[in-house]
Amino acid sequence: MSNHGGDRAAAAPAGQNLEYRVAHLQERIAGGPLGELGVRLEVRGESVLLTGTVPSAHCRDEICRTVDEELAGHPVHCDVVVADASSPDRAEDLA
Repeated sequence: MSNHGGDRAAAAPAGQNLEYRVAHLQERIAGGPLGELGVRLEVRGESVLLTGTVPSAHCRDEICRTVDEELAGHPVHCDVVVADASSPDRAEDLA
């Protein structure tokens, strides 16, 4: 007896499957241990663009690694930047 659910998934166009996987990965990044709401994943053809701002280099590296692993076989472009949390080097001029 065959698993019809698996057959339908295999018959879906590759782009649809990638978009589905990206949507779930986006939810996982936002709701998981990393809890990053400022990161976006966008499907661009067969590749994925990862953008946003995170609080640390460690967080950026973890998110980029997770996306690379989950979407193995698809090029992932990680353009996530680290927020500058350093103190300003001079007082802000409010005048």
